[in-house]
Amino acid sequence: MITLTGQDLTIEQLEKICLHNEEVEIASTALKAVEKSRLAVEKIVDEQRVVYGITTGFGKFSDVFIAKENVEQLQLNLIRSHACGVGEAFPIPVSRAMILLRLNALIKGVSGVRIELVQLLATLLNKKIHPVIPQQGSLGASGDLAPLSHLALVLVGEGFVHGVDGQPTPAKKVLQQKNIATITLQSKEGLALINGTQAMTAMGAIAYIEAQKIAYDAEKIAALTFQGLEGIVDVFIPEIHQARGYSQQLDVANRMNRLLAGSQLTTHQGEKRVQDAYSLRCIPQVHGASWQVFDYVKEKLEIEMNAATDNPLIFQDGEIIVSGGNFHGQPIAFAMDFLKIGMAELANISERRVERLVNPQLNDLPPFLCSQPGLESGAMIMQYVAASLVSENKTLAHPASVDSIPSSANQEDHVSMGTIAARHAYQIIQNVRRVLTIEAICAMEAVDYRGIDKLSPATVTFYEELRQVVPAIEHDRMFSEDIERLTSYLHPIKKS
Repeated sequence: MITLTGQDLTIEQLEKICLHNEEVEIASTALKAVEKSRLAVEKIVDEQRVVYGITTGFGKFSDVFIAKENVEQLQLNLIRSHACGVGEAFPIPVSRAMILLRLNALIKGVSGVRIELVQLLATLLNKKIHPVIPQQGSLGASGDLAPLSHLALVLVGEGFVHGVDGQPTPAKKVLQQKNIATITLQSKEGLALINGTQAMTAMGAIAYIEAQKIAYDAEKIAALTFQGLEGIVDVFIPEIHQARGYSQQLDVANRMNRLLAGSQLTTHQGEKRVQDAYSLRCIPQVHGASWQVFDYVKEKLEIEMNAATDNPLIFQDGEIIVSGGNFHGQPIAFAMDFLKIGMAELANISERRVERLVNPQLNDLPPFLCSQPGLESGAMIMQYVAASLVSENKTLAHPASVDSIPSSANQEDHVSMGTIAARHAYQIIQNVRRVLTIEAICAMEAVDYRGIDKLSPATVTFYEELRQVVPAIEHDRMFSEDIERLTSYLHPIKKS
């Protein structure tokens, strides 16, 4: 069980909770902080002071005072009216991450919610109750209002959760089956639940976890290709990469050296050619640059995962209550746009390696890796598919964060589009995985031709693992099944 404090949640812990269903508990110190901030809110309501979101309306309605007897209705109306997301639902791991991150933010003790609310969020995680949350509808400032409202509805027994059959099921029905009591939202609690960046950060964290996994796979697949094309191994000597100074570039070169150690299919300068094409020679430089992106993204995600992003925030036992803008998703918007570029480049260079594997003018392998060239087409159209995915990624990689559009009668006149950036990053990652799958299929055919007995010990193990999923190409067949099967195998979130 992982103890949440609101201060030190890591990507690794999030992965355990959201991908492997690890349970959570709330630290006692965090519960005390929650209780203190709640007392401050109750005092404001009792004294009928004018404080945004506690005794006023929201957004452009911030100048409308709400009487004490209408506070509960105000919070429920907020959630219902803002739950207008559209489109396909977020994957279940993202739904779990949104619950986790909202919980972790609220237990920092600056949001003014009750202990009952944070305990209910923890119960949803531990009982594996996952709200159905539409992906589209957030501007990424004033928080992820629409997506988080769909999460908040479940706490009051409304909205939908993912059923055991994968279909949306009324939340009230599931909560009753599990003997979980709903709550009535009190002053500020509705606003505290939805005023935050947890949709973009949750989507971003799951995207990062998948990106890191496929980046490691990309190196192993590139190592197979390198041997299939009898690449010049001298390019991975440490001195080259130490001379430049990027630690990530050196790390990739070191891993490539380990993957290729003992291979009889690699060459040295001057043996067959003096230089390789960039898609082989520059693997450490290009992949290493993507790893620099991943390191940046992880740093920003872990800051945001432990951030208070609602509004207003309560400090010094209620002596200071400030209406600020921590809900603005600009830091995560930038990070997700950067992730999009870093991932897209892994597919770009992979597709170029595919071209070198299938093009008879660039290698001495059978044309398009065919057993009967001309009668059969072999991997010819697989390269088309890779090229299509790479081009689609170029469109998706356009930065979402450079866009903004005013909302709430121009009160909220600059927004981040961070959730769009995170969603597009996730789409790019799925495309990248398919491009790399195509490279893997082609690379296996190339090393079959060269002789798998000549593969390095590290890559022969990987080769045998992949061959259990995709058999050798003896004749033309419907290759989309091979691509999808291997793509699913390489996915870090295994489908049941």
